[in-house]
Amino acid sequence: MSDLQGKILKILQNGGFHSGESLGCQLNVSRTAIWKQLQALEALGLEIESVKGVGYRLPDSFELLSKATILKHIAESHGHLPCELEIFQSIDSTNRYARERAEAEAISGAVVLAENQTAGRGRLGKTWVSPFAANLYMSIVWNFDQGAESLQGLSLAVGVGVRRTLVELGLQDVQLKWPNDIYIGGKKLGGILLEMIGDPNGRCTVIIGIGLNVAMPSLAGQEIDQAWTDLQTQSSSPISRNTLTAKLVVTLFLLLKDFQRVGFKAYRDEWEEADFLKNLPGTVRTVKEGISGVVLGVDDSGALRLALPNGEVQRFIGGELSLGPRL
Repeated sequence: MSDLQGKILKILQNGGFHSGESLGCQLNVSRTAIWKQLQALEALGLEIESVKGVGYRLPDSFELLSKATILKHIAESHGHLPCELEIFQSIDSTNRYARERAEAEAISGAVVLAENQTAGRGRLGKTWVSPFAANLYMSIVWNFDQGAESLQGLSLAVGVGVRRTLVELGLQDVQLKWPNDIYIGGKKLGGILLEMIGDPNGRCTVIIGIGLNVAMPSLAGQEIDQAWTDLQTQSSSPISRNTLTAKLVVTLFLLLKDFQRVGFKAYRDEWEEADFLKNLPGTVRTVKEGISGVVLGVDDSGALRLALPNGEVQRFIGGELSLGPRL
């Protein structure tokens, strides 16, 4: 984002209308230059209300991420919690950046945030729609000492941590869908993407990517290929992205510190209480095939348990689960 765009946003943050002429005078540029910068901001996914003869304004939900505000909230709720925090106006992918930094140096506990992602990714290489200053795009770097086997179920445990945070903020009916999705009211709110680097049998680093819809612009939402929702729709009161970020960091740091000692088993009951598809027909799609049955929940390792029509119970540690046909 250019310096001029940042200055325009700073003026527009008061929520009122500002004409192109007024903005140009304040910033000592032409109305055309202002219009071009506003067009560029809209191309990043920011919805700007425009009324002919009146001017431009930002949506009421608009809030830029603030490092100082987030760290202040963390300190107020948990005292000293070591956290290296970076915020980008625009980046291709917070997970990609965090992974490359972690490959070059030891940065366990680092948190990377972005207002906009130009190449955000979900599972299976899917695009993660990432409009500017609307949602939460976050990656956490965390080191573990006992290898990949000790990390079974980590993505599900992180889902429990995200759910705890949302419930603390007053959200109702927050559900979890195996292996890494967050749902509210039967619609997708967010997702989790884990990437591991290092020694699978020893010391390794996990990049934990989290995307949550906070105030998804309707135009950007048209790019999503499934039913979705956001916190603005589901909450009875406004939710600050800075407050949300701080609470997530505190909750997840405490969870990650404990996970390698207690494993997913400690979070299994809580996960199953929020299981979006438990006891419903489901289909697991793997690279080779799709297998249908009734979702029974997960085991102590986080593997999905599916009851097949022949009575057999099959476990899955990977794949994509969806609501399936009734058997």
